[in-house]
Amino acid sequence: MAYKRILLKLSGEALMGKEGYGIDPGTIKEIAADVEAVRGTGVDVAIVVGGGNIYRGMRAEQQGIERATGDYMGMLATLMNCLALQDNLERLGLPTRVQTALQMGAIAEPYIRRRAIRHMEKGRIVIFACGTGNPFFTTDTAAALRAMEIGADVILKATRVNGVYDKDPETHEDALFFAEISYMDVLERGLKVMDATAISLCMENKLPIIVFNMKIKDNMRRVVLGEPVGTIVRG
Repeated sequence: MAYKRILLKLSGEALMGKEGYGIDPGTIKEIAADVEAVRGTGVDVAIVVGGGNIYRGMRAEQQGIERATGDYMGMLATLMNCLALQDNLERLGLPTRVQTALQMGAIAEPYIRRRAIRHMEKGRIVIFACGTGNPFFTTDTAAALRAMEIGADVILKATRVNGVYDKDPETHEDALFFAEISYMDVLERGLKVMDATAISLCMENKLPIIVFNMKIKDNMRRVVLGEPVGTIVRG
């Protein structure tokens, strides 16, 4: 195996499937099956899930809601996604724990770094909800932060395309694919891999990011096994 501990970053939109909103049951089952295949290799797995399929804080400003309030609403949306993912993983017999950056003791554990690491050491999948717990920070930044806190070897960024391109390949047939790209190139080109804060954190701590197409079955497991899938972002 190329990695012993990974952090998977899923956008909320990844859970929508073709629905355009909310959580598509078929899509989340497929994601859970892919995670099961990765966990079956013996790799420690942590997951950060976004909430854009339900609510985005930045959208709140357009609706006349204060940005900080909107961001907290978005954090609650991430928790809904995490609980749905937890349910699907446990249906496959995988032990999981949801940890949240906001206190909600009735449904999830508070985020405690050492406890999260201990869960993974016991073979449990840990799903981190509510981002960093602070407004104005995205779940991309939360993924970078949590990955470093738990000692992950890599961030796996699941997308709808095969990796990083110089422009959107879904709308530009001449988009150029990068098999490998540096953190600085991502920042200077303004490529939408993760937000600038997350990329900068990864760059400062030499944490690689692999961007791969989650719609291709078994891609996630292939990445963990070290096969050349997607794009790797590193120094």
